[in-house]
Amino acid sequence: METEATVPPAAPSAAPHTLFDDIQALVAGTLLISLGLALLGKASLITGGTVGIAFLLHYASGVSFGKLFFLINIPFYLLAWKKLGWVFTLKTFCSVLLLSLWSELLPLAFKIDQINPAYAAVMGGLLAGVGLLILFRHRASLGGVNVLVLYLQERYGWRAGYVQLALDGTITALSIPLISPSAIAMSLLGALVLNLTIAINHQPGRYVAI
Repeated sequence: METEATVPPAAPSAAPHTLFDDIQALVAGTLLISLGLALLGKASLITGGTVGIAFLLHYASGVSFGKLFFLINIPFYLLAWKKLGWVFTLKTFCSVLLLSLWSELLPLAFKIDQINPAYAAVMGGLLAGVGLLILFRHRASLGGVNVLVLYLQERYGWRAGYVQLALDGTITALSIPLISPSAIAMSLLGALVLNLTIAINHQPGRYVAI
């Protein structure tokens, strides 16, 4: 005897994020990232993306990370606008501005006298990864490479964490003339922790940010 197949109930549509939701997410996410970057910076480690490029220029020139990071991201807003829309671009601009601000103010809040490089790599990568997850889930990023990997994930389904890990490894390799081999190894560990955090927790279809 044939029976009619049971149709599973449709998943409830996700409620859109409110303006308050987005504001608290951008503030919380960038605060976590700024703390992670402070740990990495204190151990003289590097990371990937435009953050890593800003670190490299900071080590080479002595100009503050916050100022360099804000300036480097300016050309990437056009790509974000064209590929991911004006809302994403506006949130990304605000995130970059906030992270630049926190990075300038953080040394006034507390100072780190000494830190183990391995701890800095793991905790710095983890804090930055969690902060980026918060931004991604509210349709924001830190510009630059973040814009590219999010576009590739949405357009082609490529895992953002794995694509960014490959790009971060390349940027870390470029820092070889500026930092020691041990710092390179710890930087790669931090990049691995950061990007695995994103790859495992930010998968297509598992969470739809709106």
